[in-house]
Amino acid sequence: MKHFAFVAVCASILTSVAPPVEAGVITRACIQSNRAGATPQMCSCIQRVADASLNRSEQRLASKFFKDPHMAQEVRQSDRRSDEAFWHRYRQFGARAEAMCS
Repeated sequence: MKHFAFVAVCASILTSVAPPVEAGVITRACIQSNRAGATPQMCSCIQRVADASLNRSEQRLASKFFKDPHMAQEVRQSDRRSDEAFWHRYRQFGARAEAMCS
């Protein structure tokens, strides 16, 4: 009985701290950012907008911005045509996420 109670407590702690396994890269990065507004509900909403706005590769790149905001600045200022196209889609994603998830 003690073992079952211990397992139940550990499971509840893990599910309240770690994002679900099926969570997208944006959700995981958002939750792990430990920002005040980064609730599971908010991060899931942002992920839904990302799923509709960005492909998987773009989501992986955008998820890195949570940990390294300077990387976003580097991409924004890049002269590469692909970075410019990504930045345009990323700004649209950000505007949609703000409108839908606020």
